[in-house]
Amino acid sequence: MRPDTAVPPAFVAALRSAVRGTSDFGAAARALTTMDASNYRRVPLGVLAPRDADDIAAALAVCREHGVPVVARGGGTSIAGQATGTGLVLDLTRHLRTILDLDPAARTAVVQPGVILDDLRAAAAPHGLTFGPDPSTHSRCTLGGMIGNNSCGAHSVAWGTTADNVRKLSVVRYGGEALHLEQGNGEGPEGVGALVAAHLALLRTGYPDLPRRISGYALDALLPEHPGGPDPVRAFCGSEGTLGVVTEATVRLVEAPRARALAVLGYADESAAADAAPGLLPYRPLTVEGMAADLVTRSAGLPRGAAWLFVETGGDTPAEARAHAERVLRGAGAVDGAVVTDPAGQRALWRIREDAAGTATRMPDGTEAWPGWEDCAVPPARLGAYLRDFRALLAEHGLRGAPYGHFGDGCVHVRIDFDLMTDAGVARFRRFSEETASLVVAHGGSLSGEHGDGQARAELLPRMYGDELVALFHRFKDLWDPEGGLNPGILARPARLDENLRFAVLPKRPVDVEFGYPQDGGDFAGAVRRCVGVAKCRTTEASGAGVMCPSFRATGEEAHSTRGRARLLHEMLAGEVITDGWRSEEVRDALDLCLSCKGCRSDCPVGVDMATYKAEFLHHHYRGRLRPAAHYAMGRLPQWLRLAAPFARPLNALARLRPLAALAKRLAGIAPERTIPVLATQTYSRWLRRRRGKETRGLSADRVVALWADTFTEHLSPQVGRAAVRVLEEATGRTVLPPPRGLCCGLTYVSTGQLDAARRVMRRTLDRLRLPPGHPLVVLEPSCAATLRTDLPELLPDDPRAAELAASVRTFAQYLEEYAPDWTPPRLDRPAAGQTHCHQHAVLGDAAERGLRERMGLTGDLSGGCCGLAGNFGFEKGHWEVSVACAEERLLPAVRNAEPGTELLADGFSCRTQLDQLAGRRARHLAEVVAEAIEEAAATAVDEGPGGGA
Repeated sequence: MRPDTAVPPAFVAALRSAVRGTSDFGAAARALTTMDASNYRRVPLGVLAPRDADDIAAALAVCREHGVPVVARGGGTSIAGQATGTGLVLDLTRHLRTILDLDPAARTAVVQPGVILDDLRAAAAPHGLTFGPDPSTHSRCTLGGMIGNNSCGAHSVAWGTTADNVRKLSVVRYGGEALHLEQGNGEGPEGVGALVAAHLALLRTGYPDLPRRISGYALDALLPEHPGGPDPVRAFCGSEGTLGVVTEATVRLVEAPRARALAVLGYADESAAADAAPGLLPYRPLTVEGMAADLVTRSAGLPRGAAWLFVETGGDTPAEARAHAERVLRGAGAVDGAVVTDPAGQRALWRIREDAAGTATRMPDGTEAWPGWEDCAVPPARLGAYLRDFRALLAEHGLRGAPYGHFGDGCVHVRIDFDLMTDAGVARFRRFSEETASLVVAHGGSLSGEHGDGQARAELLPRMYGDELVALFHRFKDLWDPEGGLNPGILARPARLDENLRFAVLPKRPVDVEFGYPQDGGDFAGAVRRCVGVAKCRTTEASGAGVMCPSFRATGEEAHSTRGRARLLHEMLAGEVITDGWRSEEVRDALDLCLSCKGCRSDCPVGVDMATYKAEFLHHHYRGRLRPAAHYAMGRLPQWLRLAAPFARPLNALARLRPLAALAKRLAGIAPERTIPVLATQTYSRWLRRRRGKETRGLSADRVVALWADTFTEHLSPQVGRAAVRVLEEATGRTVLPPPRGLCCGLTYVSTGQLDAARRVMRRTLDRLRLPPGHPLVVLEPSCAATLRTDLPELLPDDPRAAELAASVRTFAQYLEEYAPDWTPPRLDRPAAGQTHCHQHAVLGDAAERGLRERMGLTGDLSGGCCGLAGNFGFEKGHWEVSVACAEERLLPAVRNAEPGTELLADGFSCRTQLDQLAGRRARHLAEVVAEAIEEAAATAVDEGPGGGA
């Protein structure tokens, strides 16, 4: 079905009358589901979120009646293209995500197809159980998707594939017929048993024997000699949505080890690691994962070597798990190794491995790399030899890739720097795929060892299975789905592997943009292409200090995830589904709830920077047009605050009059629920100039501190600036200089997409701020520091002063760490709670802040996530509910649960304002806390006198 195909009104009417779930045939819904995590793109007709199994059956009946194909979609993280389709997409994550039953005694759970794997694991954990298969997307992939792909994960050496862990299935065929599948109880639709009986010899000899054989249909599971009898459940697993739609599954749970340890083993190269992996299987490890140095951007505590095996072991006690890991270490023949028992240390190491699917999309030099030959598997004993041959084949084709994966199962993942933008590059992609398929078969392997065939490999199945067995696959598909309505073009009678590539629709030349996009060669389309769909942004909980993606966690809507917005921008550039370019209302509406938190810049494995893309879009969208009132009011906040400063007292009094405040908020586009912040009656700069007088004349550069007077510190919280002056001068012996007048980082202009104004402001700042070369600039407000560090050089890429200023930026704690390393701050010895600013997390890092808190005896971690105010976002009309939901995720509960006497910390003005307005609690900048501690220590010293006591 072509992208411009009109939606048949009769079909829409029939569908909506037959189901209770919500359907959407608009441009945004279609654009959001054109792609999964693969190289492929197919434009659907619309999206349906069914409410229950009856909805699915009714929808499939209507689709068959009207000849509309169907693709069932879970988390949309498939890497072979099988979660894309041209007809009706069934979004099974919206409503069908209930764990219907969990039986600890039987070690089973009954789940709906949209249940997120981590939710099932969390429900099973209190019983000491877990679901064994655990792909790296475990925080967002669904059980239905795992069944469709026969997913595996790191622990398959211990607990097998998804097919090994599913006991019963309820499925619906195209047309609406429901079937119940169970091992030893039938083979499925009529005719399947006869098909198997007529081809016993072929089915007994046509399949390679290896643990990760995911390619093709598992018809050998229907052989009469199969343990337990013919198993239609196993035959259905891995069918990639081409046979039926899962409505319910009974899955096996396994006992989770009470304690775990991780042996990290270093080897000379990846082939040596691969050669060693089979020898570790007799130790019965939980995992044997492998990766090489070309996938590691930092040492990350890894032992010596150029490739590593991650071997996890379990036990009833930490000592038992450690002893098990030490036995592995002694028998591994590694160049170097270490055993890690600390859970935090294990998580940090596993994060490197789990992020590889995204990290591997960029070569060390920044070149793009893509799936396509993503996850073959060979017998584990052949893996080292295969990798050597595979590396040679890469070199022969002039390609590069970074293999990693499940070495204990012989399964290798790799992203390769294919050129998928040109005809010549696509032709080379095809030749390489064909030759690599032959190589895998020569080593006795499977084209897919985890992610399924989809469109990426199904065309090559005859090389693995031969024409006769592949023809049997087609007949099996026809018995299940005679009309061919379920996921056509996937697995059976597949589309060509070089068709439907998602890059073909993008502009051939860079579009005219404002930011420099230095990591993408100045190409906005290249920046948007960064999103490969692994959907780490779709997690329902922020992990650790992570931030991305607060609006998705608040709404649960794909359009409000980083991936969803990137997909909409991709389709905006393509111009097929979203046809009005920068004027698109669909893109505008999706970006409206982006908090510009920059969390994706650090948390996304491929560094998608949606805050920058949003600013770019808003600039073009409103160019020459009337903007929302909030853009004029809050986007130009520095200008208004400078004008208001002399009238702070009367303006504060007027803001306390409710009718006037309500009118002002209505005119300014401010949420009516918000309170207007109080203006400082004396700005920070005015205070410092009065305090300093002329005493700074003649001071050399090494005797002064340049402290940035950001808009928020200057006009709304000057006490932070005064505190910073006290601490910086105490700790360094240097003098803080009054700032030049009229400086501004441009933050509010950038966040509202007023990029012409932002550039003017930034250039004026560069003209007026004359720092000596290499001299640091202390910035107290994290959002302003992040703007100077990133947005400034990216908006003014041709001005060398911008890069110099960006490099000079230090946070308060960073400056103390660097320029007062021997200074000892006063001890407070009390717990702390509060918020790490999202821009601090994403751009600046908070290691120095954590170190300073530790030296002061402030214990406990600050909240990750986002406070929800996020500059102008939480103040804008229409954002109140999302803003509060973001705060309620982590920040507000942490503050409410804090014990009495806990120090509340928040370096960001937004974070402090959010706490004040939603919790009635006053948080302080770290500088304020340190300054108060210095004053208290000084007062104590005076009281005690020279004798040291009373």
